[in-house]
Amino acid sequence: MQATARARYVRIAPRKVRVVMDLIRGKRLSEALSILKYTPKSASKILEKVLLSAAANAQNNYDMDRDALYISKCYVDQGPTLKRYMPRAQGRAAAIHKRTSHITVILEEKEG
Repeated sequence: MQATARARYVRIAPRKVRVVMDLIRGKRLSEALSILKYTPKSASKILEKVLLSAAANAQNNYDMDRDALYISKCYVDQGPTLKRYMPRAQGRAAAIHKRTSHITVILEEKEG
């Protein structure tokens, strides 16, 4: 049984989220939450919300034991990019790409 949570169109670049996501991949739920709590990155707050949502989905929808949950899969995909322009010297314009992310966390119950 798998419990899933997704956060789509999050206004943070995927490469910034992947740095934090690599820290918690494969860990138990309680261990991952404590790692995220003390990680000084902006992506850690977003990942914590998605992780808590997946845990709530596991408990309420599938009657899973919260203490036996672990992160079986987690990944981030790139969402649509907001394109903006910034004026530069001598009438030029520079492109600004504001990237978005689709974050997915999948939890499973550990047997035994």
